[in-house]
Amino acid sequence: MRAQSVAAVLRHAVSAGEYSPGEKLNEVAVADKLGISRNTLREGFAALAADGIVDRIPNRGVFIASPGSEDIRNLYRARAVVEPGALLWGDALDVDALDRIVTDAEVSVSESSSAETALANQFFHRTVVESAGSTLLNEEMDRLLARMRLVFLTIERNRPGFHDEFVPVNRQVVTLLRTGDRAGAASTLRASLAETGESLASMVSP
Repeated sequence: MRAQSVAAVLRHAVSAGEYSPGEKLNEVAVADKLGISRNTLREGFAALAADGIVDRIPNRGVFIASPGSEDIRNLYRARAVVEPGALLWGDALDVDALDRIVTDAEVSVSESSSAETALANQFFHRTVVESAGSTLLNEEMDRLLARMRLVFLTIERNRPGFHDEFVPVNRQVVTLLRTGDRAGAASTLRASLAETGESLASMVSP
């Protein structure tokens, strides 16, 4: 397994919530789990550090990053440009797929399944970016979502189930897209992302 593949595997694990913010990664245990050398793992860690997903602290080790308030604002500023742009101009927009995802999220909310709601919400935004039809942008979104997962895990400590409040917004986005109002859908999503970024940033330390 090459270093970039290692980084991708660990990035996916972070996105799936397998690691917690601030958690120390045991180099020997992770290398054994992936069946790779420690040198290859270190190269993967370097890539994740560049992505802002891990912190490498000299003489202490490698830790899953703990996003601060400015990290959150920067992530949401990026999303508030990329995601509405995909809705406005994406050639691969799949409204039916977005509709199904929101329906699944609505079911999860009705069943009080916060974890499933969170996953559905993440999948919704991932699918929005796929509308752009860009492999490069999809790869960047994978990096963003891994960092976003760390944000969510941090916030959930004090505000469990907060993903539920995003489902009505996503439904509104789909409803506008159904009428052909891409501009309205993009504006609604952008406003929601901007508001959420500020709200979440105010809940954590700088």
